[in-house]
Amino acid sequence: MAETELTEVVDFLALHAPFDALPHRVRHDLAGRLTVRYHRRGSHLMTVGRDSDELMIIRSGAIETHDAEGRLVFRGAEGSACGSTTLVGRNPSRFDVVAIEDTLALHLPAEVFHELRREHEVFAEHFEGERAGLLRAAATAVATGRHGEPILRTSARDLAHRAPVTVRADGEIAQAARTMTDEGVSSLLVVEGERLVGILTDRDLRRRVLAAGVDPRQPVSDVMTSDPVVAPADASALELLLTMTEANVHHLPVVEGGAPVGVVTTTDLMRLERVSAVHIVGDVAKQTDVAGVVDFAARTPRLVQQLLEQDVSADDITRVVTSVGDAVERRLIALAHEDLAARGMGPAPRMCWMVLGSRARHEQALGSDQDHAVIIADDAPERAEDYVAALAEQVVAGLEAAGHPRCPGDVMATNPRWHQRLSGWRAEFAQWLDEPVPDAVLGASIFFDSRPLAGDHELHAALVNEVAGRLPGARNLLGHLTAQAVDNDPPLGFFRGFVLGRSGEHKDLLDLKRGGVGAIVDLARVHALAAGLTVVNTRARLRAVAGPGGLAPETAEGLVDALEFISHVRLAHQSRQQEAGLPVTSWISPDDLTTFDRRALREAFHVVRRAQRALAQWHPGQRWT
Repeated sequence: MAETELTEVVDFLALHAPFDALPHRVRHDLAGRLTVRYHRRGSHLMTVGRDSDELMIIRSGAIETHDAEGRLVFRGAEGSACGSTTLVGRNPSRFDVVAIEDTLALHLPAEVFHELRREHEVFAEHFEGERAGLLRAAATAVATGRHGEPILRTSARDLAHRAPVTVRADGEIAQAARTMTDEGVSSLLVVEGERLVGILTDRDLRRRVLAAGVDPRQPVSDVMTSDPVVAPADASALELLLTMTEANVHHLPVVEGGAPVGVVTTTDLMRLERVSAVHIVGDVAKQTDVAGVVDFAARTPRLVQQLLEQDVSADDITRVVTSVGDAVERRLIALAHEDLAARGMGPAPRMCWMVLGSRARHEQALGSDQDHAVIIADDAPERAEDYVAALAEQVVAGLEAAGHPRCPGDVMATNPRWHQRLSGWRAEFAQWLDEPVPDAVLGASIFFDSRPLAGDHELHAALVNEVAGRLPGARNLLGHLTAQAVDNDPPLGFFRGFVLGRSGEHKDLLDLKRGGVGAIVDLARVHALAAGLTVVNTRARLRAVAGPGGLAPETAEGLVDALEFISHVRLAHQSRQQEAGLPVTSWISPDDLTTFDRRALREAFHVVRRAQRALAQWHPGQRWT
């Protein structure tokens, strides 16, 4: 390369990251080790399945990068680069890189690329970030619908397509009914000034007026639902779905700045064609026996299949599955209470039924076993434990019939250890915090992923808030949880890049749970507990601890992307197993993965491994005191 041209290349590199951060002498030396090549429009710089041993820096022109399925991953122009993921990862290439204009590229040999990575941290970090960006693209690709937007992210404001029809609280019921007919709506928002004070639905008119023989000249306030559940205008369709299923309502007022701006109905959500969960949850709540509940619970696998076919994200799917699971368990608890009352065992003591594990985190997949516990109030009657034990036996049997196997570790409310009075739980936690023997560490890690489901939620809140305040100083327990979090090695190896089961029923199969989803859950939990946080959802934990003193933001987002991708592959696999009548597991054959899946999974496991190594080097005493 002539001296004049060399100078131009040095000046060019100085304008573009990460070369701009290199010392001038390094850029000058680097320019002499580059070769310049011309690529005609439409020609390939890289091809899926072929080896590539160079980094290509676009001097002029433009390129597009597509994955193995033909999806656009990246479009770059002057100063952008391609080939780093193959150089950092391994050959062959998993991307097609095509010149979309006549392009001039500077080619950097692999040995020079790796030399720069070893000697210049800023250079290495830049291309690690690029890899993370590609994992983000993979996670987004599986969570994006036919219209290019994440499913169920439509806002409440967009769904509430017409201005709200309102009525005054002191207005006559008869006039309200005429307004409903004239406007063609199934509900009216009841207001005082601009403030929402209630909602009146066509169902209220049937049940609370006609059926009850109420005089239609009475005020609306006599029959309306006061202080209804509402949604903010920027809530997503998924959040509306979860709110409506949990509250078992079919009309949800949308508010902005405290004033109503519209109403979203189950019909509005049904137009998205993805929310049969609303009906399943509603129907479960109406069942009068266990057989009916079991019948509707059996529809969950088909629901998951539909959501997968519509490219719904794993985050959204597991939230929907959790919502249906909550409805099933809540109804079984109610039926058990009714049965015990009929047998003269009531009244029920003051208690809180909690769900644990993936259900508590809103991350339930198919085939999950049971994990639950009960807090009994200290002032409950003397034989309250007998009542709870009898209740738990019925609920466990019902859940088992509904497709949730009993917990192999007996983490269920039928076990006296997992149904205790509040004072008993406090003593248990004191032991976990002060004497974290292995069994205590396991118990703590299970309980810290808990959520109240039925009964007195205040009992749960009192215990969790009390324990959370002590966690940042619980160095021994946090040290054990750290060791547990870094012990779940991601299944990365040499055979096709994965470590596979060696014998038995899992021979030659890849475990997506232990070193994948489970490892990310453990990492998020220990970081969140060290910060004294009480949130339990893994994505929420990761984002809450991102920043100074916690996880590096790019690591947190990388783990979120990794969780999304691994979970999506796992759900799709479980759905296929369910359809084929096979046992539902997290073990998958690499032969059942596409090339794109294998590459993205390897990337996701690398993200987990890097986060584990960072945690392992993080001495508890430096942070948790």
